[in-house]
Amino acid sequence: MEKIQEKQMKNIEEINKASVKKILAKKKIPEFFAGDNIKVGVRIVEGKRERIQYFEGVCIAKKNRDINSSFTVRKISFGEGVERTFALYSPIIGSIKIVRSGKVRRAKLYYLRDRTGKSARISEKIKKSIGIDLAEQIDEIETVKETVATENKPAVELKKKDLKKKTP
Repeated sequence: MEKIQEKQMKNIEEINKASVKKILAKKKIPEFFAGDNIKVGVRIVEGKRERIQYFEGVCIAKKNRDINSSFTVRKISFGEGVERTFALYSPIIGSIKIVRSGKVRRAKLYYLRDRTGKSARISEKIKKSIGIDLAEQIDEIETVKETVATENKPAVELKKKDLKKKTP
């Protein structure tokens, strides 16, 4: 009896994974986490017409459960806190855009419900870019060699500190 139930569970899991793959093939879902400000495009059907309404706020929770995955977005609308939970693979979700990444140390941010104003802010996660673009570096070397060669002097080897790109 238990073996039959285990086989059925595996079959259900396989079906769920297959349906998730099928959905992901049609639309792209970005990788976001709790603390990120996201903009969710929700499809709204009014009679025969269909439109997209955006719901922008902080993702306070994300639940990863194959086809049952969901996430909760919280925003302050006219001084009132509004939370909305979306099924991640639902057809009503038109698009998800990450506005900014938040720097948080926990998975569920339910403590934001009690806070308003400056205490409810989340600092931004700064993504560091390591190194510089190789194509830009090669172009810089060629231009420097050309200018040195036009002055009828032998080409000079450049040091790494001369080529470092200044960050804006």
